[in-house]
Amino acid sequence: MTPDALLQAYDDAALWPRDGTSPAPTDLDVAYQQALKVRALRIARGERPVGYKIGFTNRTIWERYGVYAPIWGPVWDTTVTHCDGHGFINVARTCQPRLEPEIVFGIAATPPSDASLESLFACVDWVAPGFEIVQSHCADWKFTAAETVMDGALHARLLVGQRTPARSFAESGEALDRLLARTHVRLHRGDELKEEGTGVNVLDGPLHALLHFVRELQRCPGAPALQAGDVVTTGTWTDAWPIEPGQVWRAEFDAPFRPLEIQT
Repeated sequence: MTPDALLQAYDDAALWPRDGTSPAPTDLDVAYQQALKVRALRIARGERPVGYKIGFTNRTIWERYGVYAPIWGPVWDTTVTHCDGHGFINVARTCQPRLEPEIVFGIAATPPSDASLESLFACVDWVAPGFEIVQSHCADWKFTAAETVMDGALHARLLVGQRTPARSFAESGEALDRLLARTHVRLHRGDELKEEGTGVNVLDGPLHALLHFVRELQRCPGAPALQAGDVVTTGTWTDAWPIEPGQVWRAEFDAPFRPLEIQT
């Protein structure tokens, strides 16, 4: 599919056409270049990139979706919402939407090219709980890794909860990494507990996921570097759960995070 066709399917919340005559794309390098062209189209029409999402950091769901390594893509001023603990996200004009509880970082400075956990920690401003609404334009959520990249890394919407300065959690990257890795989340739909997860699921911890992403971003030709003010959401701690309008979901993270509730 061309970048224009990819963007049109996104705007229309339409499944990609399948004619069965050509194999699904599998080349990740080509997929990222296609995704960068879609990014350019969105900027040209007035949208502003405000950071990135990382997908498939949770190794426990790799086999379920047939994707065995993390992916990444941009998030936008038109898709990101901030709240103190309760927010509303309109899932109209999304395609097969699902919900994921995640940890989000606010970036204070561009990470160095040889980033370590400690130098990366120095570039983090704040930490927050979040809900990412993901979507797939491939029927029944069946895709190749390259297709997920071309599909905007499956990003649809992002709700960012209460932001807390990173240094109020920990005084070093190692300490923050340990804290986030052992933190648990309980995901509820209404009063029903749907699943529990832990930070270690995402590449051994959200700060490790961020470090992996920074290195991959720096290796991708043409990809813009992280900038001060960017947000990065680091991947789901549970499976991605199908959602519908009119639902209320709540993520109860261990202290020191406050619960985050979303109404769709």
